[in-house]
Amino acid sequence: MRAQLKGLPEKLAARVARHLAAAGMFIDDDPELAYQHALAARARASRIAVVREAAGETAYAAGHYAEALAELRAAKRMNGATDYLPIMADCHRALGNPEQAIKLAKSPSVANFASEAKAEMTLVEAGARRDMGQLDAALRTLELAPLTSKSRSSWVVRLRYAYADTLEEAGRDSDALAWFHRTHAIDSDELTDAAARADLIERRQT
Repeated sequence: MRAQLKGLPEKLAARVARHLAAAGMFIDDDPELAYQHALAARARASRIAVVREAAGETAYAAGHYAEALAELRAAKRMNGATDYLPIMADCHRALGNPEQAIKLAKSPSVANFASEAKAEMTLVEAGARRDMGQLDAALRTLELAPLTSKSRSSWVVRLRYAYADTLEEAGRDSDALAWFHRTHAIDSDELTDAAARADLIERRQT
């Protein structure tokens, strides 16, 4: 961030940096306030990629999906980064364009993503397939992911939960039950309600 702001006058760079720092500080607890700080930074330095990136990410967190998509597209044009693709794809989903989300998920650069980013894109693609009523395709998408990874990272938890949820929607309760249990087994931080979902299926089966 400092490197990108070096081209600005010193006082302006400091002001933009303060807004970006505030955006990062508030994004989890008050995303709308974070977005307003990012907009303030953008008003002063709209030609800097990190500023547009911050505007896009805070807009996404605040639920302003069209704005987020526009800002992240701008950032991508400036720096060529592909890290934003999962968020951009999810914005397309939120805006009712699942086909565009799937198109982004098929981008060649996804193959080079780290495991967590790949998982995010898989979740978005599977969700887009579900949006289109393509449950079998959603299941196939998730089955290509490392569902049996020994990692207990949050991305594995979320992949397993999405798979279980999709299995249940597809009417495969026994398989869904097994995967809700597998999700709960590694969900030490209780990111999901996998245990409760498993309990509901067990009650239906008795």
